Parts: sequence; C-alpha cells; structure tokens
Amino acid sequence: MLDLCTISHKGGIVLWSRSFTPDAAQLAVSANSPVNSLIREALIEGRTQEEKYEKDGYAVRWSFVNDLELIFVVAYQRILQLTYVEDLIIGMKNLFIQYFGPFVTAFVASLHTVSAKSTDAINWDFASAFQRWDSAFDQLLKKLEEKASLDRKARLRGGPTRVPAETITPPSDDQDNAPSMNSDVSQDEQQIARKIQAIKSRLRGGRRAGRGGRVVSHSGRDSPFESDSDTQTKRKPQKSKEQRKWGHEAPTESEMNNLDFSNDRPEDIDTTLSPKDLEALVDKNSYGERNGDIYEVKDWDFSRDKPGNDDSDIISNALRPLESKVPSSSMGILGSIVGRLTGTKVLTDADLKPVLEAMKQHLMKKNVAMDIADKVCEGVGESLVGQKVGGFQTINSAVRVALSNSLTRILTPKTSTDLLLAIRNKLSAPLPSTQRRMPYSIAFVGVNGVGKSTNLSKVCFWLIQNGFRVLIAACDTFRSGAVEQLRVHVRNLSMLPVNGPTNSKGGVELFERGYGKDAAGIAREAIHYGRDNDFDVVLIDTAGRMQDNEPLMRALAKLVSVNNPDKIIFVGEALVGNEAVDQLTKFDRALRDFSSASDPSKGRGIDGMLVTKWDTVDDKVGAALSMTYVTGQPIIFVGCGQTYTDLRQLRVANVVQAILKD
Repeated sequence: MLDLCTISHKGGIVLWSRSFTPDAAQLAVSANSPVNSLIREALIEGRTQEEKYEKDGYAVRWSFVNDLELIFVVAYQRILQLTYVEDLIIGMKNLFIQYFGPFVTAFVASLHTVSAKSTDAINWDFASAFQRWDSAFDQLLKKLEEKASLDRKARLRGGPTRVPAETITPPSDDQDNAPSMNSDVSQDEQQIARKIQAIKSRLRGGRRAGRGGRVVSHSGRDSPFESDSDTQTKRKPQKSKEQRKWGHEAPTESEMNNLDFSNDRPEDIDTTLSPKDLEALVDKNSYGERNGDIYEVKDWDFSRDKPGNDDSDIISNALRPLESKVPSSSMGILGSIVGRLTGTKVLTDADLKPVLEAMKQHLMKKNVAMDIADKVCEGVGESLVGQKVGGFQTINSAVRVALSNSLTRILTPKTSTDLLLAIRNKLSAPLPSTQRRMPYSIAFVGVNGVGKSTNLSKVCFWLIQNGFRVLIAACDTFRSGAVEQLRVHVRNLSMLPVNGPTNSKGGVELFERGYGKDAAGIAREAIHYGRDNDFDVVLIDTAGRMQDNEPLMRALAKLVSVNNPDKIIFVGEALVGNEAVDQLTKFDRALRDFSSASDPSKGRGIDGMLVTKWDTVDDKVGAALSMTYVTGQPIIFVGCGQTYTDLRQLRVANVVQAILKD
C-alpha cells in the first residue's frame, strides 16, 4: 500500500498531494518527511541514486518533467514489494500532462516573468484546477493494483512445482539408495537427496573416531566413496616436527631489557636537533598565510607545476576534452543529430547519449568511481531532457553549464569547514560554575597505511601556530612503533618556533599508555587529562583497520560512543579511486550502526575527510568527488608533502576546473 504521492514544482510549490494513512498525513507536514529529506539530501545536493531513495523505513521514487519543471514523487514502506510503482509514476506523468499541460505551462511562465512576485503562486487555485485529477488518479491506481494482483496470482499458478519439505526425508534401510530422477523434483532437491543418502550410508557402515577427531570407517577408509586402491596409496603419517631451537640458553633479563625499546627513558632520548634538521621539518615555500592572529594553510593550486596549462574559464572549456574524446561513431551520431537541428529543439535522451557517454569516460579517467560517474551523468541528463535549445553551440553550452553546476553542487560543503571557529566557539562558550571545560577532540580514522599519524602531526602544527595547546592521544595500541612515531613528532613539533598570536600558549604533549590497552579507555583518559591540564585540543590517533573487519570496526565505534569526539575525520588516499568509495561507505555505516546499539539512526558518522598524497595525482582528483558524493561531508584538508607545512585547503572551483580539464 502506498503512503504518499505528491506533484510539486521544482521551486518548492506543491501542486497536489495525497496521503493514504494517518501516519503518512502527519509525516507529510513534518520536517522529517521522506519527501523533504529527498529534496534536501538527494535533489538539492545532486546525489540522485537511480531515482530511488530510502529514509527512515520509507522507499521514495521520483521522476522529473523538465520542460514543465515538475517532480512526481511516490513514497511507501520499504518492506513492501510494490511492483507497480514505476508504472504508476509514468502513468501519473502522462495523464497529468495530458489533462493539465496548458494550465501548468501558464503557471510556470508566470513564475519566470520579471514582474512576478514571490506571492503570486498563492493566487493560483490549484484545488479547483485539478478537480478531475483525483478521480483520474484513483482509476489509474486501481487498474495498476488489479494488474499487479493478477500477475502475482499467475506467477503462483505457473511457478515450478516443488516437493513439500516434509517429503524430503532420509531413505530407510530397505529403500533404494539411488536418488529419484522424477522431473517434478528440482535439481537442488536432488542434491539434497544425494547428501542425505551419503550420510545414511556412512551411518550404516559403522564408524570410529580416529586421532584428532577424524572419522574413520571400520574398513579403514575415510569416506564411503573411497576405493581400496585409494586407501593403499595413502601416505603414511609423518612424524611431528621438532621444535626449532634458536640458542643453547634462554636470554637473560638484562639482554631482554637491552632489546626493549618500547619504554625509552627520557634521559636516553636525543632531544637535540641541529638548525639544519629543524629547517628540513618545514618548507618555507609551503608556509601558510597569517591574517592577524589567524594562521591559515594555503589553497591547493592545480596549475602550480603547469603554468602554461591554465584554463581560467571553466564553463567555456568544460567540454572541449570531451568532444575530442567522443568515438568517431558517436560523433557521427551527434553530427547527424546536430545537422537536423533547425531553430529550437527539445532535447531527448537520444540527443544527449553520446555526449553523456563521453562525459562518463572522462570522469572515470579523472579517477572518479564508475558508479559515481554513472550517477553524475544521469543527473546531468535528467536536468537537460526536455529543455529547448537551438544549434550545436547551444547544446554544448547547456551540457557544460549542467555538468559544472552538478559538480559544484556536489562538492559544495553542506556544513562548516572552519575548524578554528568551531574550536574557539567551544572554548569560549559559557559554562556553569560547577562544570569544567572539556577540550575540543578530533578523532582520525582510516585504513592501514594512509598516513593518519603523519597528517595528524600536520594538523597539530597548524593548531600550534594558531596558539592552541594540543594533546596527542596515542590510541594506536596495536601497530609496532606507533607510539614511538608520535613521540618523535611531538619532539619535533616542540622544538619548532611558534609564530602564534600574542601571549600564545601554543604547545604539544603526548599522552600514551603503551601497547595492548583498550583504545577507548586511553582516549577517555586523554580527554580528562586535557581537561585537568588546560589543553585546548585533543587529537586522537587510532589504529588503521580494513573496512570489512567487523570486530575492529566495533572497537572503533566503541571509542566513538564512549568519548563522543567533536569531529571524526576520515583519512583516505587520493590514489585509491573506486576503493575510496567502499572504504568511506563502510566506515561511515559501521560507525553509525555500532556506535549507538539502541538506535542506529542516532549513531555518529564521518564528519569530514582528509585526503593524503594529494600531490601524486596531478589533476586526477576524482577521489575528492567520489568521497564527497558518498557522504555529503566536506574535505577539510589535503596532505601534499613530507613536512609539517604540507597541508592545503581545497576550493570547489579549483576542483571542478581540475576535473573538467584535459
């Protein structure tokens, strides 16, 4: 049964709506309506997913009529398998345009007139204009429901005949062991019967258990299907392998202490660095810009290594590489289409297919995941079908603008990327006199080897230069050398000069409890230590883990649920391409599912991304598009080198330009 059907204008005006249940009627007017969520999360952000959207137990399907700027939406319970929904949307579109096409055309034209006011839509009497629509919709829905019911009954009557489960029983001792080849029995049932017969034969043969739990029959065979010749050719059991001895005597306690580098004493560590070593830790050319008391990292410049390949006009150059890469056969089709264009023409799927295919290939060469490239091109096509254009240049211009707008819409952050503002707001917020101020906490998560610890230290350098006192929590208690690596970073950062604001207290310390401990407990202790010792920010370094390792993902979700960090940053590589989508999707889903067992919908997910090794991909920056498309969260920083100053910010226009550039 359906829950909600609506017909709306793209500007947000609801022309017609029908609720089929009381709950749906209340949900339709609430802020959490699946239709509102669809418009906000899928349509506005440009993240359409095959015209199907799921939210809070509802499945939502929709379709566009671009020339009339209409959106047809149908919502129903996700658990229901309604086969007629797609036919219903098509029928709604055809009937509505047939009945009310002129009326809607006049209404849309009034919205685009220069003299039209924002309140003019109120003067249109949609209720009286669409009086015939309710009865037409009811007839259409009834016809489709009856057809679906007949199809379901026909499938049940004409489906394959299967043997009831109770008839599939092991054969008795006086029955023939050969399986029945009755045509009514399916192949799966025949296989089940064979397995049952094999088990029965082994039971009748009498068995004894051999050493190690291996079942051995009285005939000396391991299986009733094993022949005597197979038994004779068996290899004799080998003698157990002797334990290897590495020395004549066990190492002494003093020798073990000399080999233990996990707890170096401060007096044993060389904390002195020469001026040359200090200069190697930072790159003066990579230093950010200081605006008063604020130290900002630089923006990534895609043309820094290619001064002669600068395309400042994104729109005019957007499709130039695409046109040159269209296969000759596709260009022939496109050329014939263009040749037939005279005056204005309404774009169709056939007109756009060759250009969209070339666009998809171009995006994939830019390291965009294949599924994401499909959906982006699909969204561009949906926005263009039904538009009126004239001439070859007009078609290209429409496609260029649509593609650029789509990429910009996807990459534009939906939440603030200003970490400095968020930190200062928390540190300056008023508190009750009995409550102590907690530091701002950031957790860095990701798979193995992407550079979490290294880029955490770059973020730490940026925070120190802004006058913050930072505590690094060593919560990677698994990887050998993880604590020592952070110890070296803290030593280096402590010796670098701080060019912070006046009376800056910028500095860094390490909080560690060794190896083999609970990461969630260490993070909790670190946050409390930061609160008691007047630290501004706590950076939590976590162990790398693969996205499919459920026990480790549960442990990470425990760290999140116990400590509730202010920001969860996923650290990923710019090199991985399609793998970035799988990693980010599973990390986000696992954190949401496991961090709140009582209500998964309230679980914490990824709040932002830090993309490493950005300087190795040139302008093949499709991973940025893929990551942002999957989560809707922004890329806060990108890592681009080996020094503490090699941290950059991304500008949406620059990323769009790099993706569209050949």
